[in-house]
Amino acid sequence: MNNRKRREIIVDLVREHGEASVEDLAERFDASRETIRRDLARLSDRGLVKKVHGGAVRPTLNIEGEFDKRMNENVSAKRAVASAAMRMLEPGDTMFIDTGSTTVFFAEQLAQVGGFTVATNSAVVAATLAGSEKRSRAFLLGGEFNADDRQTVGEMTLSHIRSFRARTAVLTVGAIHATAGVMDYNIEEAQVARTMIDQAERVIVLAESSKFDRTAMFTVCDLAEIDILVCDAPPPEHLARAMRDAGIELITA
Repeated sequence: MNNRKRREIIVDLVREHGEASVEDLAERFDASRETIRRDLARLSDRGLVKKVHGGAVRPTLNIEGEFDKRMNENVSAKRAVASAAMRMLEPGDTMFIDTGSTTVFFAEQLAQVGGFTVATNSAVVAATLAGSEKRSRAFLLGGEFNADDRQTVGEMTLSHIRSFRARTAVLTVGAIHATAGVMDYNIEEAQVARTMIDQAERVIVLAESSKFDRTAMFTVCDLAEIDILVCDAPPPEHLARAMRDAGIELITA
């Protein structure tokens, strides 16, 4: 196992369990304690874990809320979706990225490669990209700041999005339905996603299978407006059929 993969798994373990010891990690990976300590130091420098005596814990966040809870749920599925989405990109791509726990995992993957230009309303995504050794150019969209999700929203954000044009919009969603299309539970987040779609040449949606066959209050777009959908498990056949009819390329991680 290479260093990058081992470190990704370490981050996932700390996120899921809240902590991990050097002893346990060394045994799990059949690695020396010195190697694990170096891994934890690198990950701590990037803000992905907090290094403590004898191991690591989840990083201390200024604000705890629903977003932080989502970051520690279904970690393996979100990591798999993010990794699969990377195969859809080319060096130097320009993109919008909206706010979501899965798009944070995606940003972490981007940060390992670098060389992208990203406009995002997520302060976490922007910091992840800008703080990497392999830097991408990150534009944090202006607007009203929502502290819980660390995102900007509102008319100022929408106006700022319209000043960009990107090859790809990479979005997370609240619900996907065969006839109702793509939806979100938050009107401001739905508006951000809708505007990013309008300003992009293609749309990639990252979705866990738990989003399938659900509906939400606010419409984002019709299925036909999605170019690629990346998910952790195949959708039910009736939904898969609707996606095929809409021309969506379905990627299962």
